[in-house]
Amino acid sequence: MQQNTSNKLRKRAILVIGFFVFIIEAAFSQKLVKEYSNEVAMAWFNLQLRLISSTPGFSPPVASRALGYSGLTLYESLVNGMPEYQSLVGLLNEFKSVPKIESGKAYQWILSANAAQAFIIKSLYANTSKVNLFKIDSLKGVFERKYQNDVGRETAVRSIKYGESIAKAIFDYSKNDGGHEGYEKNFPKDYKPVTGACVWTPTGEQQIPLQPNWGKNRTFVKGDADFELPIPPRCDAGISSLMYSQALEVYSVGKNLSAEQTAIAKFWSDDAGKTFTPSGHAISIASQIIATEKLKLDRSAEVFCKIGVAAADAFISCWKCKFMHNVLRPVSYIRTTIDRAWTPLLDTPPFPEYTSGHASVSGATAQVLSDLFGFNYHFIDNSHAVRGLKPRMFDSFFEFADEAANSRLYGGIHYRNSNEQGLKNGKRIGKNVCELKFKRG
Repeated sequence: MQQNTSNKLRKRAILVIGFFVFIIEAAFSQKLVKEYSNEVAMAWFNLQLRLISSTPGFSPPVASRALGYSGLTLYESLVNGMPEYQSLVGLLNEFKSVPKIESGKAYQWILSANAAQAFIIKSLYANTSKVNLFKIDSLKGVFERKYQNDVGRETAVRSIKYGESIAKAIFDYSKNDGGHEGYEKNFPKDYKPVTGACVWTPTGEQQIPLQPNWGKNRTFVKGDADFELPIPPRCDAGISSLMYSQALEVYSVGKNLSAEQTAIAKFWSDDAGKTFTPSGHAISIASQIIATEKLKLDRSAEVFCKIGVAAADAFISCWKCKFMHNVLRPVSYIRTTIDRAWTPLLDTPPFPEYTSGHASVSGATAQVLSDLFGFNYHFIDNSHAVRGLKPRMFDSFFEFADEAANSRLYGGIHYRNSNEQGLKNGKRIGKNVCELKFKRG
C-alpha cells in the first residue's frame, strides 16, 4: 500500500514537472528575435575583428568577403523569428535556397544564431591558428551554456542544428563565387601583369599584384560590379597634364603634412596583417552604433548583414576597376617626373591605384548607415583605441567617409580623383544594398 502511494506521488511529481517544463518552453517559444539583446551578434563580430588581423592571408578583399557571408548567415539564421523581415533568398545574386524551419516547432534563436556563426566562421577562417579555433569553440560554448537550459533539450538541439544547417548552406553558396579560400590565392603565380608605358609597376618586393582576379567574383547584389567608372586621366608626363597636376598635389601635400593630416592618415590606414582592414573598420563603426543605440538582435542582424554585403561588393567593384585601368601609384609617377627621392607617409600597397578601396568601402558604409540611422548622425569612432590612436568625431557618416578617402591622399597612396570616384561608386553600391527588400510589404 505504501509502495503504491509512493509510486503515485512520483508519477504526479513527474507530471507536474513536465507540465511546468511545457509551460516554460511554450512561453519561451513565443519569444521573437526583437526581444533579445544584441549580445550574441556583437560577440561574434568582435571576435572576427581579432581573427582578421591574426589569420594568414586575410587581405582587405578576403576579409570583406568573410564579413559579407558571416553577416548574411547571422541574418538568415534569425529571420524566421523576425516577422517584419523576410529571407534574402531570391533577392541576392544566385542565392536560391536555405533550409526551412519545422512548422509548429519552437526555436531558441540565440542558439541558432550562435551555432550558425561558429560554423560559418570556422569555415571561412579555415586556415586560422589553433588558438583562434579554440576561441571560436569557446565563444560558442559560452552562449550554449547560457541559453540551452532555458528550453527543453529537443528545442535546444533543434535550434542548434537549424543554425548549423543555415551556415552550411551559405558556405556552400560561397564556394562558387570566385573567392573561395582566397587567403591562399592573394598573389597567384600564374598571373601575368600588364606591361607597357605608364601602367602599374611593383613598388616593393612583391612583384605580383594582390588578388588580380577579385573583380571577376560574384557580387551579392547583381550588377554591383557592372558599373563602369569614368576613365582615369591619361598618364602624361608633361607639366600641363591632369595626371601631373594630380601627382603634384600628392607630392605637395605629402611634403607639408600637418599633425592632423598625419593623424588622419594613420587612423584610417587599417593595414592588412596589423589591423582588421577597411571592411573591419566598417564593422567596428557599425558595432559602436549598435551599442550606442542599444539595438535589439533583429536590428543588429540587419545592420551587420547590410554592412557586410555592401563592403564585400565595394571591394569587388573596386578591384574590377583597378585591373581594368592598371593606373600606376603616385610614388611611381612622382619619382620619375617630380622627385626621385620622394617617399610617401604610408607604405604603398601592391596593386593598381584607381580607384581607392578605402574610399569605396567607406562610401558604401556611409550610405548604408545614413539610410539606417539618419544623414546627420553624430558619433565618435573609437575603433583604434586599443592601438593608442585618439578617437575621431563626426557629425555624419558621409563626413567620416570623406575623411577616410582623404586619408589616402595624405598617406601618399592615392590621387584625389581616385578617392572621389571611389566614394561615388561606394555610395552607389550602398544604395543598391539599401534598396533590397529586407522587410515585408
